[in-house]
Amino acid sequence: MKFKIDIECTPQEARDFFGLPNVETLNKAIMDHAQEQMTSQMSAMDPETFMNTWMPAGTKMMENFQQQFFSQFGGEDKGKK
Repeated sequence: MKFKIDIECTPQEARDFFGLPNVETLNKAIMDHAQEQMTSQMSAMDPETFMNTWMPAGTKMMENFQQQFFSQFGGEDKGKK
C-alpha cells in the first residue's frame, strides 16, 4: 500500500515544525562578513596580483606549460643559450 501526503508550507514553517533553529541571521552575518573581506581585498589589489593570490598554483602551472611548449616546439628557449 502506498500513500502520498503533500504539505504546503514555507521553509520557516517547516523549520519550526521540526524544531530546527533559525540560522537566517547567522547566515546573513557570515555572508556579509565574507563579502566585506572580499571587497576590501579586491579594491586593494590589481587584477594580476589578485589572481596570483587566489590561484598561485594555477598560474605557475600555466607558466610551466608555456615554457615546456615553447622549448619543445619553438626550438631553444631565448633565456637559455
